[in-house]
Formats: sequence, structure tokens, C-alpha cells
Amino acid sequence: MQARDIMTTAVVSVRPDTTIRKIARLLHERRISGVPVVNGEGKVLGIVSEGDLIRRPETGAGRHPSWWLDLLATPEDRAIGYVKAHGGNASDVMTRDVVSVGEEASLEEIADLLEKHRIKRVPVLRDDKLIGIVSRADLLHGLVARQAAPTTSASDHAIRSSVEAALMDAGVRSAFLSVVVAGGIVHLWGAVESSAEKEAARVAAENTPGVKGVSNEMSVLPPKVRAVMWAE
Repeated sequence: MQARDIMTTAVVSVRPDTTIRKIARLLHERRISGVPVVNGEGKVLGIVSEGDLIRRPETGAGRHPSWWLDLLATPEDRAIGYVKAHGGNASDVMTRDVVSVGEEASLEEIADLLEKHRIKRVPVLRDDKLIGIVSRADLLHGLVARQAAPTTSASDHAIRSSVEAALMDAGVRSAFLSVVVAGGIVHLWGAVESSAEKEAARVAAENTPGVKGVSNEMSVLPPKVRAVMWAE
């Protein structure tokens, strides 16, 4: 099983000029810990995480380096730190050295990267362009699915694409959904906004050609979360 089998394809991303306020709201609404920054061609320029937003003056948790680190810092270091702490756009605060994987990366390789770099998600690139993202939750879903079917096939890849298209046709919002297909079994994880959407997702998956069964592990978002999502 590889990155392309478990990655979330409906990736939430922002542009370099997206404001910090909009990014913070996006992370809160989507319940995610980071978001890739891409240009008009889909090339990943960086990533903004919760950590990049928390230690800022407006939060009251600004970074205060020790006096000896401050002495060792160069004028360039201080300038970069100032922009990161006070800048108003994604390009000002993003981490530029992005850890990423290709679509053929194995689950073991992804797990090693998440552990080594102490990160929660990793972008998946094809020809340097963003095509998906794998989070810790996606990795866990893949490991569970792999227990039922240790290997995936070309037909599984085709089924996954068909299921995602069927979910879209059924009007199921995929912002919080994860689809993994192994051995013809479709595993649906994540959350939807209503019980009706949950049933629609199940039916859409069951009616997809080639599907042998559906494991529906989706939940319904609580009213308070839905209220925040639709708030102006």
C-alpha cells in the first residue's frame, strides 16, 4: 500500500498572499493542523502549521529566545524572525523546507518521516505539484485496511477514483472524508454533516462497480462544529 492509496485528494491549500486570519479560520473550521502553500501552478512553496500561528504577538504567546541565543543570532536571523512573527500573509510565516513524499511512497516510509521530523502530515507530490496529503489519521486508516488486504491492485486504485467521483455526484461533502480501498473493500472514515449524507456516502460506495463491500466508519459532525463551519 502506497501514499496514493491513502492520501486525501481534496487537499485544503492556500496561496502565498492568503492572510494569517483566513488561515487560522481555515485550520479551525477544517480541524486540521497545517495547510500547504501553493502557487498558481500547484507547486508547493511551503506549509503553515498551527505552530507557525500560535507564537505570535496577537496570541500573547510570542517567542522570547534566551539571551545567549539572541547574542548568537545574526542580523539576518533577527530579520527573518521578525517577519515570521509579525508578517500578515502565508508567505511571511510558512516553513519553506517542506518534507514531502511521492505517490509511490510506502506506509513505512511515510511513518518514518512523520516520526523523524515530528510532523502530523506530509504533502504528496507528482512532478513537484501537490496531488494529495497524508495525515497521521490517513496512515492509521491505511494500516487498518491493509490488515484485511495486504496488497492493493490497479483495480483498487480505479475503484477509489470511482468512489470519490460517486461521492461528489451524491452531493457528499468530502472535506472531512477519507477513502481507502483494499481488496475491493471500500473503507470510509471521517465525518459528514448529517445522517443523510452518511447514508448517501454508503449507498454511493456500494453502487460503485467493482466494490465487494463497504466498511462505513464515518461519524456525523456535532451541531456546534457545523455552526462554526457555516458562520460568516
